[in-house]
Amino acid sequence: MKILEQRIYRGPNLYAHFPVIRLRVALGELEQWPSAKLPGFVDALLAAIPTLDEHGCSFGGAGGFIRRLSEDEGTWLGHVLEHVAIEIQNLAGADVSFGKTRGAGVEGEYHVIYQFEEERVGAAAGKLALRLLHSLIPASLGLDGVPDEAELDFADELEDLIGMAQRRQLGPSTASLVRAAEARDIPWLRLNDYSLVQLGHGRYQKRIQATVTSETRHIAVEIASDKEETNQILADLGLPVPRQYLVRSAERAAATAERLGFPVVVKPLNANHGRGVSINLGDKEAVRVAFDKAREHSRTIIVETYIEGFDHRMLVIDGTLRAVAKRVPGHIVGDGEHTVEQLIDLVNSDPRRGIGHEKVLTRIELDHQATRLLELAGETKDSVLAAGRVFYLRSTGNLSTGGTAVDLTDVVHPDNREMAQRAASAIGLDVAGIDFITRDISRSYREVGGAICEVNAAPGFRMHVAPTEGTPRDVAEPVMDMLFPPGTPTRIPIASITGTNGKTTASRMVAHILKMSGHTVGLCTTDGVYIDGERTVGGDMTGPVSAQMVLRDPSVDAAVLETARGGLLRAGLGYRSNKVGAVLNVSADHLGLGGIDSVEELAALKRIVVEVSRDCAVLNADDRRCLEMADYSRAKRIAYVTQNPKHELVREHIRAGGAACVLEEGINGQMITLYDRGSHIPLLWTHLIPATLEGKALFNVQNAMFAALIAWVMDVKVDNIRVGLRTFDTTFFQAPGRLNVFDDLPFKVILDYGHNPAAVAAMAETARRMEVNGRRLCVLSAPGDRRDEDIRAIGAAAATAFDRFVLRRDDSLRGREPGEVTGLLRAALRSAGVADEAITIIEDEQDAILAGLAAGERGDLLVIFGDDITRCWKQIVRFGEAGASPGKDQIGDLATGSHPIVPLATAEAEAGAGAEVEVGGGDVEPVRDPRPLTIGRDKDVIVDERGVRLAREEND
Repeated sequence: MKILEQRIYRGPNLYAHFPVIRLRVALGELEQWPSAKLPGFVDALLAAIPTLDEHGCSFGGAGGFIRRLSEDEGTWLGHVLEHVAIEIQNLAGADVSFGKTRGAGVEGEYHVIYQFEEERVGAAAGKLALRLLHSLIPASLGLDGVPDEAELDFADELEDLIGMAQRRQLGPSTASLVRAAEARDIPWLRLNDYSLVQLGHGRYQKRIQATVTSETRHIAVEIASDKEETNQILADLGLPVPRQYLVRSAERAAATAERLGFPVVVKPLNANHGRGVSINLGDKEAVRVAFDKAREHSRTIIVETYIEGFDHRMLVIDGTLRAVAKRVPGHIVGDGEHTVEQLIDLVNSDPRRGIGHEKVLTRIELDHQATRLLELAGETKDSVLAAGRVFYLRSTGNLSTGGTAVDLTDVVHPDNREMAQRAASAIGLDVAGIDFITRDISRSYREVGGAICEVNAAPGFRMHVAPTEGTPRDVAEPVMDMLFPPGTPTRIPIASITGTNGKTTASRMVAHILKMSGHTVGLCTTDGVYIDGERTVGGDMTGPVSAQMVLRDPSVDAAVLETARGGLLRAGLGYRSNKVGAVLNVSADHLGLGGIDSVEELAALKRIVVEVSRDCAVLNADDRRCLEMADYSRAKRIAYVTQNPKHELVREHIRAGGAACVLEEGINGQMITLYDRGSHIPLLWTHLIPATLEGKALFNVQNAMFAALIAWVMDVKVDNIRVGLRTFDTTFFQAPGRLNVFDDLPFKVILDYGHNPAAVAAMAETARRMEVNGRRLCVLSAPGDRRDEDIRAIGAAAATAFDRFVLRRDDSLRGREPGEVTGLLRAALRSAGVADEAITIIEDEQDAILAGLAAGERGDLLVIFGDDITRCWKQIVRFGEAGASPGKDQIGDLATGSHPIVPLATAEAEAGAGAEVEVGGGDVEPVRDPRPLTIGRDKDVIVDERGVRLAREEND
């Protein structure tokens, strides 16, 4: 059995709306060996992981998975791998349960999908699960492809994985706050490998790191970290504290202890979790030993009076005492039979105890502190304690060192409550852990004594959330109330826009409308991330990482996220839900890549943005696959876009009060009209929207309709939508590569990034609808990673709209051979009836574009489908510049690639009208047989001796 591929989905994806890992697994010979056919396999698996018995699997109850393993022939090992990977994570402290295994479309290969909380832990669990299964397959079967794992010590490997999980997964305090945020529907993002978490999005965000919040004052943390300063501040306010002194030598510590009077406590000045703390020290030698231990954690040591009583952690949040736990140090109880070491093992066998924080309690270790306490009592690890004797192996009651916690919140005396709240206020902490020593917390400290020994910033919540005894306390909810008082917004509106074509333009339109409405917009598109209109990161930024860039920006109050298939396939969405999800259309593109082989599968992928929509799903009612997505949406409402004013379903939807955007015919042209809750709102004539080329670019009419409806359901005012559409155009600077028009030549040039059959067909239809006095010319290509049938479809889509074609390839061949893409396009054009003399092949993009530009005449329309959009646009706007030396950007060939094309303006500027110009030498690439060319004012073109047209005069 072998893992062929691993994919980690960090957000909503094809398989679930939460993080999952997908393994593509090849069973090999094990395809013929389901679990029940493997001798001893099931028993060995249960011996290794007994808790698998709790998995219900398809039977829905405990023991169900065991039945699947054992009944009939059992189940395939891919399915077993899924369950084992899940359970290993649970043993490491995660709370995961989802998984499924499905065939991958190849005999013996499966997709194993399972949930995870921390991706590295989840990935490691899958690998360990595979090794465990290999170790349990009988070697006697002699199966090929099964590695020898006979030496696997699963228990030891599992413990290592648990240790790794402790370092990577959220700690119990942070996890409790994250769960509280989820319960209140507050989005969150993990910002590092530790406990730094963002709660909320954009401008509404707050941050936590463990229980330190974005509202915690730095100076308060500094004071709390200085135990001497804390003691002094509290004493100055009359709060009960022990007397203490700072020392830096063992002898000074011993002398100070004698002056204070024994017993004393020795502890580091600025350590935590009880590290280096020794209590109830009765003589100078014990103080010296304790000093040395404390020096491992701090250069400066505190010696203070020992307060008799129990250690109580009093948790104060936002000025109010929320929970109290009596912390009992890690201990054992003698039984007259077992040694100390054996008693520790018995205590650690409690299933509630684990490594670090992954369980309610932590294992007790027989370490230096435990050994010291045993020696002080005249015992060793081999001593047998009398029955009923309680022996404390720790000086402090920290849960992280094996202590237990007893909840006493309901019995705290009011004086003690007030004292704790005053102490937190005195230090200035919003979340504070007050360590109070007293014999009885239910009685006033004024009556029975007691003292505050520490005030802690970032206090742990584990003892309160899951006490060993008593009532669990929800201490995370008050933190949420403090950070986000009722009514405080936590989410910025997110519009997720996807589709095969038009999503970039529609996204830019929506962002423009929102900006015109006063929002600070974060926009993700195929050419970068934009914050308030300024590009902050360049490149294709349509995946989950770029989405999180926007959601993490503290200035953003609205997000428009173009969502492409690539990011969805690689890692899922970068957020759990959106306000509005829109699908513009679904057609064949990128098929055969990433496991998406059909348009139906592509639709299921793009449907994800609709499945996670909260308020509204905006769908193309003219596209059947988009229309069907309504059944999968849990949004509060559905809104439709249609260019068919007689659409029956949309008509019924409108009559029922639904929202829609309809293209209606009027006396002055076509009107974009909004309907919602019985309202009929004529919005804008299409010819008044610059991006539609006076209404002729129907695909941009549709994009404008989607933008209008998305903005409407995001509560943008109608007038702002109108202004936004009226002021949005498709210039290169506002929408690079999207219907960019250049009118500064005697002929019109349009640059577009269309790279699939639907996009090329839409552009071809626009070219047909435009009024052109001359010819329609086209520079055409197709990406090399598309299927042959897709490339041929691109050629067929363009065939009937243009008079002449220059075929090229992209800079990146994407697995194709030179000439392969252009050959497929040429064959498609010829099949559609395009004559050979109307087709020219020039492989290089720059040369091909130059050839197309040089072929243009007054009144022509030249449509260029570009790849490197910025380079293409520069080449277009610089074409024919006077004084420019024609280099590669201005040289090409309409025929064989051997004849240069020289813009007339350049030749004329260099030689003067009527002069003979010899092409060759200098900065101009020579032809094979240079001939003199004549430039005349009465001539319209420059030709060579064979009549090949080389340039056009730009006269009035």
